[in-house]
Parts: sequence; C-alpha cells; structure tokens
Amino acid sequence: MTISARQAGLVGCLRCGRVHLPDVALCTRCGAALSSRDPNGLQRVWAWWLAGLLVYIPANLYPMLLTRTLTQRTESTIIGGAVELFQHGDAGIALIVFVASVVIPVGKFIAIAFLAMSLEKRHLMTEHAQHRLFAVVEFIGRWSMIDVFVVAILASLVRFDAVATINPGIAAVSFALSVAFTMQAAQSFDPRTIWDD
Repeated sequence: MTISARQAGLVGCLRCGRVHLPDVALCTRCGAALSSRDPNGLQRVWAWWLAGLLVYIPANLYPMLLTRTLTQRTESTIIGGAVELFQHGDAGIALIVFVASVVIPVGKFIAIAFLAMSLEKRHLMTEHAQHRLFAVVEFIGRWSMIDVFVVAILASLVRFDAVATINPGIAAVSFALSVAFTMQAAQSFDPRTIWDD
C-alpha cells in the first residue's frame, strides 16, 4: 500500500520535492517555505478567478485594436476582429483568433471553477481526472497571451504616422489582466488537495 507524505506525518517541498519532518519551517535543500496545506488556498483561487472574470467582460466589449488610416478610423473588438477576418477570406486566422481569445479563456474559467468545486464535492470526478484537468489548465495558460502579443507586435510594426497607425485599445489591457488573474488562480490551486481524503 502506498501512502502520501502527509499520511506519514511528513511535509513535501513544493519547489524541489524534498520531504521533511513537520516541525521544519524551511526546506533544507532550496530554502522554500514548507506547509502541508494552505488553509486559504481555495479562497485565493476563487478571488483570482472572480477578478479574471470581471476584467474579461470589458475585454470583449471594448476595442482591442484602434486602427487609423488616411481615410478612416476603425475600432475592432475581439469577436468583431475575428468576424472581419472571416469575411475577408482569412477563415484559418479568424478561427485561431476566436479559439485563442474566446474558447480557451472561457474554457479556462470553466475548468478552474470545476476544479475548485470538485474539491468540495468529491463525486464530480475522480482524482486522476482532476489531476489531468489541472495539467491541461497549466498547459494552456502559457498560450493565453497570444492575443496581447499580436496586438503589441502590430502596434510596434505599423507606425507610418502619416499613413496608418495601429494602437492597442482598452480591451488589450483588460485581456492581459484577465489572463494574468486566471494564471494566478491556477497557480493558487494546490494540486495536492486533489488527493486528500
């Protein structure tokens, strides 16, 4: 029978994995603070999740890109930009923008909320399924900023002040904050609690 460090009365370091006696405050290998479980971890997950959700709303309502040319000025929201790309025949790019800007963030919100709820209601999914879902959330977190990078690159490359300029809109800041907050929510989730009885 396999037992966990917690069941054996030990504390494992989250940074390097070394196991210590419970009265040790700092890891003797890497110096990280040791704790069996963070009593406020789940509240922190929900707080970051809610903050991310609140700033995700204006990220979709306000313009992501402000484009000015000699003849016109346009403002593009995330979904509006994807629709424009699709109408101009760039279906593949429109799909990438839609998936990266809408599907992945909404999926991440749902996954983090489901993970947090499944800790309180253990019958929702098995421990292995919870762990796989957490790994997926961690993996897609690094791809969530693709929109912000595209806007930053466009804004820095297209600088023909007399002819055309592209500037990021308020939605770019909101979207970046939303991604940062959901990443913090995922980081605040302690995967060890998945295996607790």
